[in-house]
Amino acid sequence: MSHNIDATSMQTLHILPPTLEGESIEKKREEIRKYFHHTYTFFEKLFECFKDDDVFYLKSEPTRHPMIFYFGHTATFFINKLMVSNIIHERLNPEFEAMFAVGVDEMNWDDMNSSNYTWPSVAQVRKYRDELRKKVDSLIMELPLTLPIKEEDPMWVILMGIEHERIHIETSSVLHRQLPLDKLNDCGFFPRCSEDAPVLKNEMVLIEGGLIHLGKDKKHCLYGWDNEYGKRKIDVQSFSASKFLVSNAEFLDFVQEGGYENRDFWDKEGLEFLESRNIKYPPFWRKDKNDFKYRAMLEEINMPLSWPVDVNYLEAKAFCLWKSKKENKNYRLLSEPEWYRLYQRAGIKDVPEFDDRKANINFRYWASSCPVNHFAFGDIYDVMGNVWQWTESHMDALDGFKVHPAYDDFSVPTFDGKHNIMKGGSWATNGNALMKHSRYAFRRHLYQHAGFRYVIGKELEKEENIYETDELVSQYCDFQYGENNFAVENFAKACALKAIEYTKDIHQGSALDLGCATGRTSFELAKTFDKVTGIDFSVRFIQVGVELQKHGKVAYIQKGEGDLKQRFEINVQDYDFKNDVNKVEFWQGDACNLKAHFKNYDLIMATNLIDRLYEPKLFLAKVHERINEKGYLILTSPYTWLEEYTKKEFWLGGYKDAKGNEVSTLEGLKNILEENFELINTEDLAFVIRETPRKYQHTIAQLSVWRKK
Repeated sequence: MSHNIDATSMQTLHILPPTLEGESIEKKREEIRKYFHHTYTFFEKLFECFKDDDVFYLKSEPTRHPMIFYFGHTATFFINKLMVSNIIHERLNPEFEAMFAVGVDEMNWDDMNSSNYTWPSVAQVRKYRDELRKKVDSLIMELPLTLPIKEEDPMWVILMGIEHERIHIETSSVLHRQLPLDKLNDCGFFPRCSEDAPVLKNEMVLIEGGLIHLGKDKKHCLYGWDNEYGKRKIDVQSFSASKFLVSNAEFLDFVQEGGYENRDFWDKEGLEFLESRNIKYPPFWRKDKNDFKYRAMLEEINMPLSWPVDVNYLEAKAFCLWKSKKENKNYRLLSEPEWYRLYQRAGIKDVPEFDDRKANINFRYWASSCPVNHFAFGDIYDVMGNVWQWTESHMDALDGFKVHPAYDDFSVPTFDGKHNIMKGGSWATNGNALMKHSRYAFRRHLYQHAGFRYVIGKELEKEENIYETDELVSQYCDFQYGENNFAVENFAKACALKAIEYTKDIHQGSALDLGCATGRTSFELAKTFDKVTGIDFSVRFIQVGVELQKHGKVAYIQKGEGDLKQRFEINVQDYDFKNDVNKVEFWQGDACNLKAHFKNYDLIMATNLIDRLYEPKLFLAKVHERINEKGYLILTSPYTWLEEYTKKEFWLGGYKDAKGNEVSTLEGLKNILEENFELINTEDLAFVIRETPRKYQHTIAQLSVWRKK
């Protein structure tokens, strides 16, 4: 099958996501295969715009990795998710699949320290991408497939990898816009719009209210991200919306009237942004004598005044405050439900019936914006396409939200009140993001191909905190920080105390708490150890520890009878480790494939982890390389092996061998560890997890202490 895309016409880029349904398994495989190769090739086309390989090692901005990271990231994503999902059991390149795994959204656990990376050559990454292409191609044709495809099916993870790369087609095109022009070539594949219509005065259009249903049904015919599923009903009140997106011309008035200099138009976060960037106008504008030039993806052009302005949320918000004071009205940005009302009112058909010829979207026409009066949806323009529209709505979980186990850090890190939802898509939006259900959110100071329209309407209500809506996070908050039950000592604290006691004969310098969950053991270890690293695969958990470090408190919900709930708050002032929390650093990581720089520890502690790893031997066989001489490895586990987490062929114990002998997990541990470790002691350690007021899990873990030889 050919992997080429004809570069002579943008029409060849028009492709919509495959449905999950169908009657023919063979046709569905070919449909997914075509979608995969199209996506993979399209993404690589973006990097053909670099003048030479040196450009791969440039950063588009200081908060980002070099471009080589993004080139490798989308490929390694496939392997990492397939491994975690127990679909494959062999990596292509463990070093790459650790190096290119995470580091995208300016989170505390994003490792942006350049000294931790020795980037490979572009040729090596290209070779890896070629190998990955062949691997995924064969999996598409060989994996078990039933129709319709469901979340628990192997093919769902393949679709996840494809849609993830499609997101990066758009976000990488933003990074291209931020690179120096002399580092880019126009490869003839990404034409921009040449139109600049006369500037039209914006006006307000009355939008009648109506009932909006947010959320996507599990039986929907297209792939979805976890944040799209669930339910919420909202009775949207009538409001007025600007007919057009805010154009460069309209925003120019704000700039020329000192909008960036007047502090009255900026909130606290906005002022911090201004001070850090020292900017006077939007980032894709460049002052040229008395005029402005405009930065498109691959070139600089005369300012297209009729195109939508590209700004972040903070700039859009400041504009609304400026306009409100100037006209003595209350302008603000759209809410997510209000955008749905625009969509509903316009009668737009959702994917797969969506007609992308009626919008500047999906690279259908150009690799740029176009005039704001080009695509009408009734009497409102650009309900879909041109640029994303910032909303006032924070990213949150719909009722019934559940993470997908293969990618539990896709949505939850954005449920922090610091990410705002964007709706409608841009000229570069493609794949799953074309759907009305798509919910993408970015930090308010970041740039995408995003602008805004303003509205006049009812003031919006305050939104919830993630820790009060994520049931599993709340349960672990209660487990690690809540009251003791049935006179059983707090497990996280008990593990730390045991570790401190066992390691008192060595220098207690650096400790690694692997599988740290919400961070209690890490904080307890920091009372004695000079430095503690907490690593967990789940971002949902480690962000609790990060929030405690930054703000000193986190709220969570404890389940009561039936639908009853009670709110609790963790406050570091109530714990005796409050003075040591900043000795801990938290990272997201895969214990089976940790980055190389996590090493030189005096203690590695893995609590209740090994029987939840997809292949525990990958961790145990090399853990000695990360521990200092005479250092300690301490493991706890109840040894509850389940194929849900670990394929039986990778269990360390709990089975009969070929001769019919029973094999215990401790025996399995000895077989792996005794070459490099001496077993010092084992003991039992109980823990209790509260589920409801009358239901608790009482479990006995075995703690084993190993000293490096």
